[in-house]
Amino acid sequence: MVDILGCGGSYNSGGDNEGSGLRSLLGVPDNMELPPIPEFNPPTQEKIELGRHIFYDKRLSLNGTQSCASCHQQDRAFTDGLSRSIGSTGAVHPRNAQGLGNASYHASLTWSNDGFLWLEDQIEVPLINDNPVELGVSDGVRSEVFARFEKDVSYQNLFSNAFNGSTEVSLQKIIFALASFCRTLITGNSDFDRYVAGDASALSEQQKLGLALFNGERFECFHCHTGINFTVSYRDANTKAEDIRFPFFNTGLYNVGGNGNYPTIDQGLYELTLDLNDRGLFRPQSLRNVELTAPYMHDGSLQTLEEVIEHYARGGTITASGPNAGDGRLNPLKSGLVRGFDATSDEKAAVVAFLKSLTDWEFIDNPKFSAP
Repeated sequence: MVDILGCGGSYNSGGDNEGSGLRSLLGVPDNMELPPIPEFNPPTQEKIELGRHIFYDKRLSLNGTQSCASCHQQDRAFTDGLSRSIGSTGAVHPRNAQGLGNASYHASLTWSNDGFLWLEDQIEVPLINDNPVELGVSDGVRSEVFARFEKDVSYQNLFSNAFNGSTEVSLQKIIFALASFCRTLITGNSDFDRYVAGDASALSEQQKLGLALFNGERFECFHCHTGINFTVSYRDANTKAEDIRFPFFNTGLYNVGGNGNYPTIDQGLYELTLDLNDRGLFRPQSLRNVELTAPYMHDGSLQTLEEVIEHYARGGTITASGPNAGDGRLNPLKSGLVRGFDATSDEKAAVVAFLKSLTDWEFIDNPKFSAP
């Protein structure tokens, strides 16, 4: 194995015979371990195909205006380019849409929830959530929404193939199919991956400098963004339960009122735990394809990678005025890893260049992930 980025999933030097069928079904390259798969939803090609169709079908929303792909667009690495996503009824979500590449490897799902441990747990939320409404498949309209699929002959065949001859449409079947499709959204063929595989020319000298700075104690990036998925929120099929970590960090993005608060619209893990120490805690995201997933941070408040680097170099963001005014550098709950650092403009540019080496253009263009 080659382990350039420390813990959080090493690079596998070869495939495994026992999991070769699953590896092929999900499209997992030999340099990656298999993702964890729940026993209650084993993937099949039929469920994956059904999930792909549903993912792109706007009939899944209460008013037929949005699909999963509306907020998770392939050419943006399955994000939407908005600071905060907008639901099918126009409701603005408090958070930025996350990319779906390698989502099945996260220890927990979403920006700040320590209870969503499987894709199946998370996918239910945008389907039925009413605060804010996303797709809006609530109890009151569910039978109407499902009837759109039950009356469609092509979907009758797809559901029958995926679920042992049953054409009945249910919330659980939709969730299981969508989760099966999302597990195939594997990304691991970037310039960086080719560099790790032994092609020294895959990275420019500037990008190699950026890699060294990324992994250095001055920039501190690797402490939160490490391993094959560039996040410490990681598990694979071989990860022991006692070794799984559920990390959340306060990065000093806000310090409303000078007492550690984040904007009331979203205070991170605190929204679930009501523990004041959890204000501003969010899960570190994967950096794969980060070049394509702007804007950044949980609320899309930083527009460019350069702004992100400046945020960490400063040791937090200063909001000079308005209802969220405060000096994030002084947030009492901020992670000790966000200390700020001195760096030249060339060094900052090198780290940005390295981050762009994580773009997997094959993933962006793969027809297996596009609308059927």
